[in-house]
Amino acid sequence: MKFIAEINVMPQKEILDPQGKAVRIGLQNLNITQVSDVRIGKHITLQLEAASEAVAHEIVTEACKKLLANLIMEEFEFTLTAV
Repeated sequence: MKFIAEINVMPQKEILDPQGKAVRIGLQNLNITQVSDVRIGKHITLQLEAASEAVAHEIVTEACKKLLANLIMEEFEFTLTAV
């Protein structure tokens, strides 16, 4: 079976996000003052083949833990869609 994994990797809530802070300040400088917080992360799309959705879930989890996310500073979540 073929799957598409949509992965979001974000800084943990306890970790400062200097890039997000810079964007928030930039928005304020543009007179967009309604935004109180910005967190910047990354979005990753993977296409993979696996025998089942459970196996695909394991593969994506392993990829996130070993390569795509720095678990000391980041957290991840993903969705799987069969194609």
